[in-house]
Amino acid sequence: MSEAKNAGRIVIGNILLSLDGRVSGPAGEYDMSWIVPHAISEGAREHVARITATATTVLLGRKNYEGFGGFWPAVAKDDAADPRDRSFSEWLNAVEKVVFSSTLKEAPWENSRIADAAPAEVVKDLRRQEGGDIVVLASGSVIKDLLRADELDRLSIILAPELVGGGTRLFEDGLPGSSWRLAGEVATTASGALALFYDRVREGG
Repeated sequence: MSEAKNAGRIVIGNILLSLDGRVSGPAGEYDMSWIVPHAISEGAREHVARITATATTVLLGRKNYEGFGGFWPAVAKDDAADPRDRSFSEWLNAVEKVVFSSTLKEAPWENSRIADAAPAEVVKDLRRQEGGDIVVLASGSVIKDLLRADELDRLSIILAPELVGGGTRLFEDGLPGSSWRLAGEVATTASGALALFYDRVREGG
């Protein structure tokens, strides 16, 4: 999946969206019950596996870091878990994890570090370092910061067939305009969601 415009490290924003562009429901940021059937489908797992195959750094906001960290570390050793989830857990435990927060004092999950800086500035520094792709896992605030700074090379979207009717939008008013090109074939998951990759189109690219 590293064939986007940049030589070097590709920055990928991975997110699951409703048809009306939401990342949460009208009851608040934890209103995500509509997401679950689409996130755990066969096709969604395959989609995420394509990203993790080339990524060596994960970017997370504080809330996602705490949520992921409370669940995923133990899955690697859970014999009852789906083998694909165990593999994802092993990968997530092993990769470099950067959590953006001005309030966290420690990051206990192995291979984690706290960045009290703008995501775009951290990404610029990471691009200069050796490594595989850099992926934002489901952290809308980080994705939006990178979109504003034009530091996102690829959008990885699971588009769920849900009209949520309220909640936080990913593509809110005020983001700068940008052009994107469909990368690869569109896959359909068992839940009826579409698995999409879009690459940023820049002048001269």
